Amino acid sequence: MGTADLTTAVDRLVRQVQHWTPARWARDDRGARVHHLLQALADAAADATGEVRRAVPRLDNDLAIPDQLRVLGADAAAAGVDSPDLVNLVRETAAAIAST
Repeated sequence: MGTADLTTAVDRLVRQVQHWTPARWARDDRGARVHHLLQALADAAADATGEVRRAVPRLDNDLAIPDQLRVLGADAAAAGVDSPDLVNLVRETAAAIAST
């Protein structure tokens, strides 16, 4: 598993959620769950590049989450994050969302 797996998992999750309405994001606290994933991606990229970890803002509009996911996923891949745990987190988040 490597950055290609991470990119694939992020792309799949983005395709799964990019069309959601605000009501769908609010259901079962989906926005908070994906925000947790966003923070994990940001932390992994910071750790890989030796940067300081920074809090990912939780925006007022959950419709921005797919864009945040794309950017932070690309940042993590560009940083060379090669973490099976992170890939599994993306996959688990996608599976949890699909099951709700």
